[in-house]
Amino acid sequence: MTTTAPRRTAASAPAGRLRGLVRTCRPRQWVKNLLVLAAPAAAGVLGRPSAVLDVVLAFVAFCLAASGTYLVNDARDAVADRVHPRKRTRPVAAGVVPVGLAYALGVAFLMLGVALSLLTGGWELAAVIAAYVALTTAYSLWLKHLAIVDLVSVAAGFVLRAVAGAAAVHVEVSSWFLTVATLGSLFVVAGKREAELRNAGLRNPELGGSRLTLRFYTREFLGYVRATTSGALLVAYCLWAFELHEGMSKVAFGLSIVPFAVGILRYAMLVDGGSGEAPEEIVFDDRMLLVSGLLVVACLAVGVYAF
Repeated sequence: MTTTAPRRTAASAPAGRLRGLVRTCRPRQWVKNLLVLAAPAAAGVLGRPSAVLDVVLAFVAFCLAASGTYLVNDARDAVADRVHPRKRTRPVAAGVVPVGLAYALGVAFLMLGVALSLLTGGWELAAVIAAYVALTTAYSLWLKHLAIVDLVSVAAGFVLRAVAGAAAVHVEVSSWFLTVATLGSLFVVAGKREAELRNAGLRNPELGGSRLTLRFYTREFLGYVRATTSGALLVAYCLWAFELHEGMSKVAFGLSIVPFAVGILRYAMLVDGGSGEAPEEIVFDDRMLLVSGLLVVACLAVGVYAF
């Protein structure tokens, strides 16, 4: 009588574990780190190979730091995630990736991200990445449970990405840049929360799989946040385009206002329609948003590098 060896499950197979690690690293979220390009591009330094290399290092360092925080957070929340209707399928919670391995790799990624940032020739980028790690850790442990504070915290993560680009190439961050980056981040995060609230159910006290802070929000309040931040954002962007530039450069920057405004209005329309939970996906899935973004980039590139 012969017996067959038990089949290896996905949880124990090396290939399944590797896929689980990749999923836990959230590579789809890395698109957010493209914000490191913003400040160097606006400063006009991307024509220098050394600056391009520093920006690439900043992007990779931020991807490592972000994935490190995801690994550590999933390892710490594994027990709670196993009883969660949606999060229980996460690789660490499902047992595909061992908790100890997630912790070890997460810490290694965090350290590697900071170490890699030092290759840019200064401590500034390392300080920004350290601030990002501290912010995301505080958010996971505490800040995400505080209404309004959670909006500001997530928006601050976007702003730190934008500041990281300036730190990598050692250029000064202007007050206008920070204003536009902050208002734009709050606008996007408010839309994200509004989409989550709509899709989770209106003020359901048993939100379960959704964020606990959603019970404190209303669509009217989040709509108000979007309206005020989008209005201020458009004004700030227009003033930046017209007041800080001269000659043909001013024309190119001024023309960018049109696709910029179209992109803001289109995103607001998508949020009202129920989209917006994953802003990093909407930008590439919606043709109007993608075209608007490309036109803005084209106008700014002409204004910065052609004149």
